[in-house]
Amino acid sequence: MSNKIISHISVIMDGNGRWATQRNMPRAYGHKEGVKTINKIVSVCSLRQISQLSLFAFSSENWNRPEYEVQFLLKLFEDSITKYVDDLHLNNVRIKFIGNLKSFSSKLLKTISQAENLTRDNTGLKLNFAMNYGGQWDIINAVNSMLNDINFVSKNKKISAVDFEKYLSLQGASPDLLIRTAGEQRLSNFMLWQHAYTELYFTDCLWPDFNEKELDVAIEHYQKRTRRFGSLKSSNHIVKKYVK
Repeated sequence: MSNKIISHISVIMDGNGRWATQRNMPRAYGHKEGVKTINKIVSVCSLRQISQLSLFAFSSENWNRPEYEVQFLLKLFEDSITKYVDDLHLNNVRIKFIGNLKSFSSKLLKTISQAENLTRDNTGLKLNFAMNYGGQWDIINAVNSMLNDINFVSKNKKISAVDFEKYLSLQGASPDLLIRTAGEQRLSNFMLWQHAYTELYFTDCLWPDFNEKELDVAIEHYQKRTRRFGSLKSSNHIVKKYVK
């Protein structure tokens, strides 16, 4: 591997249901295994000194799934946060939840708040869970928040990208690498603004099977890429070649 630094990884964790179906098990079994994979990948990212890991846990479109599956997922989130938060805290992980959280039950919101408060001063891996999240919602919500900010509106006549980003659910460094498992090749409305220049990596591996080796393959893919951010590599050489 090269020594190209990777700071922020985002993941669309896809394939839990298919993984279970392949084993003639209910989809719920796949979701439970998916949670175990999260715990493993968080540990690996901490060891790899990744600064930030953003996971697409529940999209705003997931409410359209069968009611029993939605309720199972929400209960699984609550139980998993309670089960793993102490270990994450001991490992210096800081937890943040992004998305339209108002739609969740008061019990789940309390669990989320307790996890964030417990880990808020930790200085290790920043672990972001996108729940009831949609990229379009995030952008619209940021615009509305900006318009409702009287201090901003009264002082500014034009909006810059830097100004706008302050109102997004997840501020700061955009992901260097997005990983999507289970063979699908689309963003599925996940952090549309933040992924503008993110390197994309798609794998057929189903999320419950994703492991340390698979993560290293994805990181190696990233390290072989040349990130231009819209510019040209060695542009001075190109200009000299064609300008006489």
